[in-house]
Amino acid sequence: MLKYLVVIGVIAFVYFVFIKKKPLKSTKKQDDDTKANEMVECYKCHIYCELDEAILSNGHYYCCESCLKG
Repeated sequence: MLKYLVVIGVIAFVYFVFIKKKPLKSTKKQDDDTKANEMVECYKCHIYCELDEAILSNGHYYCCESCLKG
């Protein structure tokens, strides 16, 4: 009986140490990078720019000051 417990223990040890994959840790930096890559269309010239660089005015996104004024 002791032989079986030792064999099961060794198999469990090998499984948990070498075979089982550990979950990848999610970092906040990765979430920030994906948000930075969101693209919006300029209301005036219809080109796409990053959401962080766009100008929001009256519910519309603009790519630059000249599109906002013109």
